[in-house]
Amino acid sequence: MVTATLALTLGLAACSNMSDQDRNTAVGAGAGAVGGSVLTGGSTAGTVGGAAVGGVIGHEVDDDD
Repeated sequence: MVTATLALTLGLAACSNMSDQDRNTAVGAGAGAVGGSVLTGGSTAGTVGGAAVGGVIGHEVDDDD
């Protein structure tokens, strides 16, 4: 649990200098990786594919609306 908390804290700190578009891409890739892994039972291809699709979607999200 301590390792997970440390990893989360360091991961969030790494995003402090990112642009909104970069941050959206990273969040989309992370969410896509988790979704792809869950939907495919943990397969590597599903995880990588989900990360790629999520990253593209996150990159295209526009918060200026």
